[in-house]
Order: sequence, then structure tokens, then C-alpha cells
Amino acid sequence: MIIPILLCGGSGTRLWPLSRQSFPKQFTDVIGDNSLFESSARRFRGEGFGDPVVITGNDFRFIVTEQLERVGVTPAGILIEPEGRNTAPAAAAAALFAAGIDPRALILLVPSDHAVADPGAFRAAVETGRPAAEAGQIVTFGIRPTRAETGFGWLELGEETAPGVHRLSRFIEKPDAARAETLFADGANMWNAGVVLASARTLIEAFRTHAPAILQGAQMALDAAQADLGFTRLDPRLWASIPEDSIDYAVMEKAEAVSVVRFEGHWSDLGGWEAVWLESEQDGARNATAGLATALDCERSLLRSESDEIELVGIGLKDTVAIAMRDAVMVADISQAQNVKTAVSVLKARGAKQAQQFPVDHRPWGWFETLVLADRFQVKRIHVHPGAALSLQSHVHRAEHWIVVSGTARVTVDDEVKLVSENESIYVPLGARHRMENPGKVPMVLIEVQTGSYLGEDDIIRYEDVYARG
Repeated sequence: MIIPILLCGGSGTRLWPLSRQSFPKQFTDVIGDNSLFESSARRFRGEGFGDPVVITGNDFRFIVTEQLERVGVTPAGILIEPEGRNTAPAAAAAALFAAGIDPRALILLVPSDHAVADPGAFRAAVETGRPAAEAGQIVTFGIRPTRAETGFGWLELGEETAPGVHRLSRFIEKPDAARAETLFADGANMWNAGVVLASARTLIEAFRTHAPAILQGAQMALDAAQADLGFTRLDPRLWASIPEDSIDYAVMEKAEAVSVVRFEGHWSDLGGWEAVWLESEQDGARNATAGLATALDCERSLLRSESDEIELVGIGLKDTVAIAMRDAVMVADISQAQNVKTAVSVLKARGAKQAQQFPVDHRPWGWFETLVLADRFQVKRIHVHPGAALSLQSHVHRAEHWIVVSGTARVTVDDEVKLVSENESIYVPLGARHRMENPGKVPMVLIEVQTGSYLGEDDIIRYEDVYARG
């Protein structure tokens, strides 16, 4: 059995403003109707594959469970990293966890933010590498290069040891432009996909040999982990003591028994807006549009409106990326789109919430978005999943008015509990203990009007919470 290990962290800056720290790109519908994470979870289902193990951050745990449920995937476990420490500690902890499920299992470490056009072909590539992994090799996957890419690491392939499987000669760090041209011209080199297949035992032994401090720290953090609502929370203090490193530096570049499987199919890490443009459906002038976007007399441009309220119109644009959201707009020359990270840093230094905070705030019970924020009042749209409930809470500085526009809410205000249906409303006085629940089988949507002297999210006192938040 192969246990997929879905690595699900990231800062979300390269596809800003669609991707942000609070909601990074793997959870967004960048390409197609599913998020990249959902597509990754579905990619490795069926014969030969076990339920996946997900390793993610605390802020994303309920987004992970919601999206897995949406695509019908049941995880074997969800590990919560107290903080990101690059891929090596995550890989070590996941290997140890998977070994506890099945000591004989193979594990497949997979970033959850890649796009693969033909999932069946990629599964076939994994099967090609299975014999080598079963024989004790660490198997990585090389992508057939389509350009002289400077943003990827490369793999230099040695002799073929089995059909489609090569000995790895060496890893090549991200090259400069001239070096990338040379590597691209030589057909023996491939892009490094960052995907690893090995037995759990093999990977654990590789860490024990080449990165013992990382393995020891991961084992201690896992041994001291706490179970929480189906999640496994790695111990924060012990996790913070683990050296921060990538699996390539810590293990892969030092191990001797490393093989490469050639993958000739279409793959992209969607590492920037230019990559998204290349993956998007294009018209005759090579323009790609999405949402309420219109391209007039444009060439080689990407125009996306991510809001149902914003019409984005490009006129006479060439080689341009324009992304419009309700709270932010980004326009760039397509060749400069990688510099969006610099823009995010500038916004962050200026204190702009758009630098990190997604306009829709996802919670374990659903989500909300702010429609209007002004002096002493705020208007939100709140979406509550079927069967979900907010915490029993009160506020010190604000009162709230709730108007149900879809579904039915069960509302608690102090000692009174009542059902509020569509087109009905209820008032929650300042200081009242209150809760809203969705007792139905369809989503419940309401408009919340807050009034008061302070409207911050930290003005909350929780008395009961089914999601065990503080």
C-alpha cells in the first residue's frame, strides 16, 4: 500500500491577491472547478493507495477537513504543525506517523499545490517507481522540461536501471538563465517535481543517517502530540527545537540510493501568474480570461475578476496580468509577475490587511465576509454549514442585528432559544450570551449588522465551543 502524504503549508504570496497567507493557493480554484488540494487528494485514490495523511498548519485545519469532505476523501490522519519549519521536519514526522499505520507501507510525499493534467498518467509513473521503492531506493520524479526554467531545481539523470527509471547523477540547484538554457538543451536533465516515493522505513533510516537531529525532534514532537477533534497536534515546544531544512538539503542530496522516474505528462507547480496564464484556456490572441473579465484588442494577457461585483475590462493590453478582487487589484507585466512577492512585502510593511488576510474569513462552521466597515458599524454576510454551530459567546463593545436570507437559524439569546426563518430577524443586545446554529440540511446565510464602539474580531468571550477554540 502507498500512503499519500499531502504537504499542505505555504505562505501564499506568489499568486497574490488570489492566494494569501490566510488562504494560500492550494485551497483556491486556480485552475478548474476544484482547489489544487482537492485535486491532489483525489489524484491518489483507488487500488494500491491508502487513505492520505495530511500535514498542515493550525489555521488551515478546518479548511482541510471541509475540502476533503467535499471530494469524499477520508484521511488516515491530519498532523498539525505548530509552525512551518520547511519540508524536512514535516516529511520526517509524516514518515514516522505512516510507519505507525503500516510499517511495511510505501509513502508518497506530495506537495498539494501542483496541477497535473492527467492524474492517471501520474499514478502510472508512481507505479513505475514502486519496485525501486520496495527495493529500498528513494524515488524522486523528474518532469520533462518545456523551457529553460530558473525557478525550479533540476535533476541530472544517470543510466536507466529499469524502463522509465534512472539512477540520479545529481541535484542541480535553481540555475541562472544561462545555466538553465544549457540544462534545457541537454535532454538528460529534468525538472525536480519535489515528489518523493519510498518505504517509510527507508526514509526514516535516511533521516537517521543524514539528519538525525531532525528525526529525533520529529519523533519527540510526535510522541508528545495531543489528539484534538480528530487532529494530531505536534508538540509546539519540541517542534520549535527541530532544525529548519528542506528534505532535498537534509536527505535527498546526501543519500546514495536515489532513483528518478521520468514523467513525460503535463505538470505545473503554478508558481506564479505567468504559469497560470500558460495553463489557462486561451483565445486566438493568447489571452486568458476568467470571471467577469473582458479582453478587447489585447494580446498574450491574463485577465481574471475574482468578484461577482467587478467587471474587469482590458483594452489594448499586451503581456499583462490583471487580477481583480473585491479588496485588491494587481496589474503587472507578465514577465515581472514573480515580483508580486515584493509587492506583498511592501503592503505588509505598510500594515495593509490585504497583504495577508483573504477577504473571506473561513471558520470551522463556515465563512463570513465583511461587506461594509465604517465608523461604529459593520455589515457581514455569514454562511453556516448544515449542522454547524458558532460558539456560545458575548461581546463587550457591540450589539448585533441578524437577518436570515437563506435557510433557518436556531438562535440563542441569553435564556431564549428560537428558530429564525428566511426574511426574519433578531436583535442581540450588547453583553448578551448568544449563539447561532444551522439545524437544517442546506446552508444558512444571514446578514449581520454590528453596531458599537469597537468592532474587532477579538471582542469575544466564549463560553462553549464545539471546535475547542479558546
